Amino acid sequence: MTAPFRVRPLGLDLAAVAGSFSRRLHDAGLPVTAERAAWFAQALAVVEPISRRRLYWTARAAFVSDRMQVPAFDSVFASVFGSAPPREDPTLPDDARTEPAPADEPRRGTDGTDEGPPSGDIPTRASAPDPAEPPRDAPVPTLASDEEVLRAKRFDALSPDELARMYRLMTRLRVGTPSRRTRRAVRERRGERIDMRRTLRGSLRTAGDPIRLARRRRRVVPRRLVMLCDISGSMEPYARAYLQFLTAAAAGAGSNRSEAFVFATRLTRLTRALASRNPERAIQRAAAAAPDWSSGTRIGDALKAFNDRHGRRGMARGAVVVILSDGWERGDPGLVAQEMERLHRLAYRIVWVNPRVSARGFEARAGGLLAALPHCDALVSGHSLEALDEVAEAIGGSRSDDANRATAFGVPEPETEPEEEPWPSATPVPGSSVAMPSGYGPSRGRTTPGWSLGS
Repeated sequence: MTAPFRVRPLGLDLAAVAGSFSRRLHDAGLPVTAERAAWFAQALAVVEPISRRRLYWTARAAFVSDRMQVPAFDSVFASVFGSAPPREDPTLPDDARTEPAPADEPRRGTDGTDEGPPSGDIPTRASAPDPAEPPRDAPVPTLASDEEVLRAKRFDALSPDELARMYRLMTRLRVGTPSRRTRRAVRERRGERIDMRRTLRGSLRTAGDPIRLARRRRRVVPRRLVMLCDISGSMEPYARAYLQFLTAAAAGAGSNRSEAFVFATRLTRLTRALASRNPERAIQRAAAAAPDWSSGTRIGDALKAFNDRHGRRGMARGAVVVILSDGWERGDPGLVAQEMERLHRLAYRIVWVNPRVSARGFEARAGGLLAALPHCDALVSGHSLEALDEVAEAIGGSRSDDANRATAFGVPEPETEPEEEPWPSATPVPGSSVAMPSGYGPSRGRTTPGWSLGS
């Protein structure tokens, strides 16, 4: 008869045992955290693991939080401490039960004496595992959570309750813009420039000798984020979700480094309306501030109003501009191209978010989108929460080159005939008084037509 299992924890590092066992459980797929491992170590210090059964239930109480995790836990426990003690749980399915362990350990009564095997245990002899047989991994059942469902669901198919839960998920997005160097300088021990004023002021302590050189460097700050959202009738299924994204992105980028606008037939600034701690109230204020909700679309007029009132005054200078629209324009597409060209000269990067891009066989056919794409740096789809990750990545990217910008989105570049240079060389034509292309004209007194260098 085999001796019962005993554990002598004298001199045993319980923290190391708990850490190693928790790592094995984590590798098996159980949601083990550092806090649960600490609980297990504290439990081992209080409850002396004198038997395998006591050790099993102590570890199970610390690490198992769902009955579907029991099979994976039993598999890891058997591989670390030998076979797990037998258990009977009528709530588990038949395929989730494990094989009973050999009853080689007696129960201990209140007086400290052994009472024999526990009730329901079958005293069978354990068979040695076959080394040739590969170990079988216990399947870990998984269920799709609400978060995973919402991340893959399109914005136009969300219910009001799902939209409320969507905002909590959007707050986890980290929207970061590229950095830029300002003209202002700050103190830096190893700065790139010497601060003469501070150096001379410090030299007064050393009889006028500048022993220590004070240095400065230019500040590096994130670029401003400017977002323009289309709230016309064609974008109404996505408008509320995009307003939530504007609120979350403005909170992540900082109130002083972000601006939010909406447009349909006119341009409305929503920066102050979205600056609220209550997201639901902020969205209600934003919806009330836009009188042209779910109306027509005039992208060119909205861009012209933004460039005239805000863009050229410094708001769009060096900023990352995000336009959320499907590109349907009721006005002149030529005005869209003209204003996008003006905006591109001011902004650092322009990202166009179109939820129609995710459709199979998408082609840019809308007049406003065709006119704007040659001046955009990125075209992404923001139709779901997963697609917003791509939007955040495009916002943090660098500016694209002007070469092949239109062909990158599948838009053919307009064919233009090269203009002939009127004066291809620096030699003036006899009989003409046009100045040389280099900027230097004839000498004083020789301004009559037909002058030459040799005259």
